[in-house]
Amino acid sequence: METISIPKGFRITPEQFEQLASAEQLTRMELTKDGELIIMSPTGGTAGRKNSRLIQQLRNWADIEQKGEVFDSSTVFILPNGARRSPDVSWIKIDRWNQLTIAQQDGFPPLAPDFVIELVSHSDIKNQRYSDLQAKMQEYLENGVQLGWLIEPSAKTVEIYRLGQKREILNHPQTLSGEAVLPGFILDLTEIW
Repeated sequence: METISIPKGFRITPEQFEQLASAEQLTRMELTKDGELIIMSPTGGTAGRKNSRLIQQLRNWADIEQKGEVFDSSTVFILPNGARRSPDVSWIKIDRWNQLTIAQQDGFPPLAPDFVIELVSHSDIKNQRYSDLQAKMQEYLENGVQLGWLIEPSAKTVEIYRLGQKREILNHPQTLSGEAVLPGFILDLTEIW
């Protein structure tokens, strides 16, 4: 099998992205608003385990509250700016989700989630992609995400992104509040640190 090297800044159309995504690919991909194709490395075991804990906690809360839907990192959302993004963990209010057609729900949902989490992995740090993740969090806000957490386990920091507010950085928090966006949701970071 031949390896394809995709240069940084390589651009494709949204239609070409749809074709690539529907092919049986072994990688996760995103498409920026400018058409730049981003190939994301598969996660290692530690990041995968931590990400599953994040999803589990949000899913448990969502099952009780019945106010929205939870999505994992394999879900691609078409943001209002045209980018195709896959947050590690995301949540959408049930009324917004139910406004989509079945075809939109089955495909790449054409909306920004209400809440997102990005978990910084070892490969993100190794490949110096932290600033890319910060830019991605800002893009989420610019496209309607209400609340976002960028969690960096090795430094034990969390960057909180809120719509219309400055970024807040927390050092070694033990819990995070879902605030007004996810009322009553408290994320326990014990297993993430």
